[in-house]
Amino acid sequence: MHNLFFLALAALSGAAMALQGTFNAALGKVLGIWHSTLLVHIIGTVSTLIIMLIIGAKMSNFSKIAQVPWYAFLGGLLNVVIIYAVARSIPKIGVGNATTAIIVAQVLTAVLIDALGAFGMKKYEFHYLDLLGIALLAAGARILLID
Repeated sequence: MHNLFFLALAALSGAAMALQGTFNAALGKVLGIWHSTLLVHIIGTVSTLIIMLIIGAKMSNFSKIAQVPWYAFLGGLLNVVIIYAVARSIPKIGVGNATTAIIVAQVLTAVLIDALGAFGMKKYEFHYLDLLGIALLAAGARILLID
């Protein structure tokens, strides 16, 4: 039951990503890609600060910043890359096509990270059936991409 909650939470994240990409693309059409990317980050920063204040999160955790591995800071940079790439690709190929490509690349990268235990993540045993799953996912993506 515990895992079902987290699977549902992950599914919610996937739905939110498709909506976010759609909204960011609409914003980018009017403001431009870089202006919309900046605005999305400002809104996200303000929203996070408000949530932290409401739940009483301690700002003292920032004192641990020196303990963070250097690569963990790349998340902010990758956020910019993600928002740019999604907002740029969705108007050109559609939400379904862009999201399909995103998911295939996400799963392939995730399986690699799991198999290597990269970036301090727990290592999960690699199975060759993982490759079959990715191949089937990619084949399904190809079918969706047929115009």
